[in-house]
Amino acid sequence: MPIRSIAVGEHHEFSHPDTIKAGVAEFISTLIFVFAGSGSGMAFNKLTNDGAATPTALISAAIAHAFGLFVAVSVGANISGGHVNPAVTFGAFVGGNISFIRGVVYVIAQLLGSTVACLLLKFVTNDLAVGAFSLSAGVGVSNALVFEIVMTFGLVYTVYATAVDPKKGSLGTIAPIAIGFIVGANILAGGAFTGASMNPAVSFGPALVSWTWANHWVYWVGPLVGGGLAGLIYELLFINQTHAHLPTSA
Repeated sequence: MPIRSIAVGEHHEFSHPDTIKAGVAEFISTLIFVFAGSGSGMAFNKLTNDGAATPTALISAAIAHAFGLFVAVSVGANISGGHVNPAVTFGAFVGGNISFIRGVVYVIAQLLGSTVACLLLKFVTNDLAVGAFSLSAGVGVSNALVFEIVMTFGLVYTVYATAVDPKKGSLGTIAPIAIGFIVGANILAGGAFTGASMNPAVSFGPALVSWTWANHWVYWVGPLVGGGLAGLIYELLFINQTHAHLPTSA
């Protein structure tokens, strides 16, 4: 079964009103998500005086991210599709569901949203540290890379099944909940090892604001590989080729 056409897009798409609106929606949704997710971690650290990581911290992070992503996807779904994640955008691109140019706009908006959220957190908390993602003691780079690939694969596969697939039917109404739940579950599984990013934008904002870049590439390569694989596999195996194709640029 051939994959749907991968579209580069036309140069005028950058300035098209629909693309701009979608970019703004991605910026706001990502800001909402990162502010809630990273903010919950900062609040926990303040309450515990930067104490050691505990199971309670992991559970609170999972809940905050699950709830925050549920809302972020919901508010952006009707405008941009509610990607809130460069890995989701990349997965949609390799599956032929978004043009390259529109995808670039989305990713830039997501990175800006994450960065602004972290700057706001730093300001409203009176200059508390915004924690960047890092590998836990005893976790190697290869371990972390595979962890991020697998977790992001599960996330983007869920996005495809509940939001992208034209055959989803009424399942689409629970897409934001399902997407939030898989992120929360993956944080419970991987948070103690890699921080369970699954999202380059979520990693980028804290890294930039705190200027912490150790092993940062893992949080780009892992999610992009996992998201791309999920998009390709779901598109090739489960989406019927009779669905409408995207136009390719000349």
